[in-house]
Order: sequence, then C-alpha cells, then structure tokens
Amino acid sequence: MNTQELISTAQKLIADDKGLLAMDESNPTCNKRFAKLGIPQTEEARRAYRELIVTTPDLAQCISGAILYDETIHQKKIDGTPLIKMIIDAGIIPGIKVDAGAKDMAGHPGEKITEGLDGLHERLLGYYDMGARFAKWRALIAIGDRIPSRACIEANAQTLARYAALCQEAGLVPVVEPEVLMDGGHTLERCSEVTEEVLQTVFNQLYIQGVMLEGIILKPNMVLQGLTCPLQKEVSEVSAGEQNYQVRLIDRQQEDVSEVDKGADATVKCLLRSVPAAVPGIAFLSGGQSAELASSRLNAMNVRFKSRIPWALSFSFARAIHQPALEIWQGKESNVLAAQQALYHRAMCNRAARRGEYNASMEMTTSSRKQGTNDLH
Repeated sequence: MNTQELISTAQKLIADDKGLLAMDESNPTCNKRFAKLGIPQTEEARRAYRELIVTTPDLAQCISGAILYDETIHQKKIDGTPLIKMIIDAGIIPGIKVDAGAKDMAGHPGEKITEGLDGLHERLLGYYDMGARFAKWRALIAIGDRIPSRACIEANAQTLARYAALCQEAGLVPVVEPEVLMDGGHTLERCSEVTEEVLQTVFNQLYIQGVMLEGIILKPNMVLQGLTCPLQKEVSEVSAGEQNYQVRLIDRQQEDVSEVDKGADATVKCLLRSVPAAVPGIAFLSGGQSAELASSRLNAMNVRFKSRIPWALSFSFARAIHQPALEIWQGKESNVLAAQQALYHRAMCNRAARRGEYNASMEMTTSSRKQGTNDLH
C-alpha cells in the first residue's frame, strides 16, 4: 500500500472547491431513465451520452473526479479514443463503481446487503492498471417499521470496511457510501438518529479492518425527512424542472430557508458526532433531491459551518448534476451543446455551493436556456 499516493489522491479529490461526478449508474438504471425520455436503450446510446458528459468543455474547473461504471471504463469515443483517456487528459481523476448491487438480506425482510467482495482484489488491480485511482461501494439502509435492524447495519458496515481495505491495498482511494434512504415517512430526527448509528458503526469497522482514514472519502446522505413525511411537503413542492421554478424559489426564499438551514444543522451535528477529523472530505450524495435543493442544502452547510469543521464538505452527485442535461439531450446530436451547457452550469452551481456562494438567481439562466431548447421541438 502506497500511503502517500492514497493521501495525495484523496486530497486532490476534494481540492479547489471541486467535487465528484457520479456517472456510475448501472445499465438497467440508465436504460430506465432513457426509456422515460424516449431514448433508445442501447449500448451505443449509453456510449453517446457518456461521451457527451466527458467531453463537456471546462468540466475539470468544477469536477475533480468521475465515478464510472464497468461498461463505461471500457468504452471508446466514436473515433476510437478510450473514454478514460479523455477523462484523464481533461484533468479529471477516474474512479470506478465496484460493488455488485444491493440484494435482499436473508432473514431480514425489507433490508438489503451489498454484494461484490468475491474476486474484488483482482478486479481492483485491473482497474488500477486501466487508470482508475479511486473506487466506490454503496450500501443501502432503509428506514421503516422496525428497520434498520442492527444486523443490517453491522453487515453492511463490515462489508464497506473490507472493501475499503482491499481498495487501499490495490492503490485505490475508497469512496465509502453508506446511504440512509430518503424513501418513507420518517422525520428528520429519525433520519439523524439512524444516520449517526450507521456512521459510527462504519467507522468502527474501518478501524477494525485497519483502513487509513486519511486515504478515504466518505459519501453519506444528508440528514433529511422522508419523502412522504408530512413535514416534507413545503420544501418538495419546489421541484426541479417545473415551469417558473426559479421565480417561485426567489419569492419563497425566506419561507424555505429555515427548512434548508434546519437540515444543514442536523447534518453537520450528526457528522461531528460520527466522523473522525482524520477523514479529508465528505462528498454528499444527492439521494433523489432536486438539483436545486441539493445545491441549496450543500451551500447552507458551507455558509454556516465551513470555518468550524475538520473536513471539506463536497458533493458526489449523479442525477442532481446530469439529469437536466439528459432531459435536454433526448438522444439527439443537435442538442449536445445545450446539454453540455446545462451540465456545466449544474457543476458550477455545486462548486459555488462548496464556497457558500450559491443562490437562487444562479438558476435563472438555466430556466431561460431550457425554455429556449424546448421551443425548438
């Protein structure tokens, strides 16, 4: 294990107020998103979409690393250039999703355990040789009636720790992703309680497995109430993609800010109780939030706490960065430039959120651009 290389890579992933772009969705998940927009569910369409992402001009100004899927890391641009080479040449560090997905946990209805440890060491070495310098493993924790169980939390924490140890041995920085899901009617307080228990268990297992904390990135959920919680309605009424969203957001800024700040406070309080100071960075997942709300909540945390916390608060968003671009692209070559502009804008919004400089007025240009694109069809 090259300790210095791991530390250096981890630091680069959270440096200069940049963040991670998660473009590691599985083929079935990608196909479902394509189907909703009438895009062909083919390998060629997936390749074209990923090429659109990695060729976005100046993306490296706000993105430090890109998490790829196995199909993606093997794909090539139409001219034969490997996509991973294009990522590296752009100044972005390539990463790779290495888990095999969450499966039903035996004896625990409604709970999942992530699989993929078998043969992982050899796969990690192969990805390193291809140019990857970090990896990602996602564990899913659901909140519901009598869940999560202690057995589910312990099993997923141990698996995350074993994955992280194997990554560091192979020279890859592990992105450790224990996601407490937003699905359900739980309160913010319940989410905080479960997230704290999950994180404390994960770090206990990382310690047991001998994982060097200076060489990891934590990718947790933000502490939020469930999507069907009665208290969620006021904030979720403001959703991505709705006409005139930005005007309503500005008009309601004072009304909604207390909810955003409350979530920021709860998230940072939970992290301070659970995450050791040795961890260099925390890159939040968006977890199904709208693009604008994910940026707003990250911004609130950095505005209120950046000078008082031991780790960088960053982002590792998927849909919250490239869903607007996908909706503009719609599988059409003529829409590539507009889609790339939307992708770059969302990445820049999140870089601004890392600085505590994001605000609702930044969304006005996106609204105008999207409306202009829609007028063409």
